[in-house]
Amino acid sequence: MSGSERTTAEAALARLRDNAFYVLELPVDASRIDVERQGQKLLAMLELGLAAAAAYPTPLGPGVRDADKVRLAMASLRDPDKRLEEELWARLDARPAEPRADDDEDLGLGDVPRALRADGPWSQAFAAFGWSTR
Repeated sequence: MSGSERTTAEAALARLRDNAFYVLELPVDASRIDVERQGQKLLAMLELGLAAAAAYPTPLGPGVRDADKVRLAMASLRDPDKRLEEELWARLDARPAEPRADDDEDLGLGDVPRALRADGPWSQAFAAFGWSTR
């Protein structure tokens, strides 16, 4: 994988990890009132320095939450066009996937980051977008 391909892949992973619904820990059908309540609750928790507000689950593993990220997520979900884009990217389950027991060295994939592989923690992404991994 070339440097520019790796940078593009890393940007796509960051885009998924920073999805507004994951940051706010809300389902895609959350109402505008739910978004405002959850955002204000998280901002208050962050202001108090509560550890429970510092991280959030994503399909790629835990993300780090700060007040700026919460405000940006709230703003994205207030805008109908941006919200639609966020909804499209938030269809994956944020709970951690069960690790697969396979020998990476036998597959010749030992140096490929698991997050970029079809058997990585968000393998259901391919199916969510209608792609087959076989």
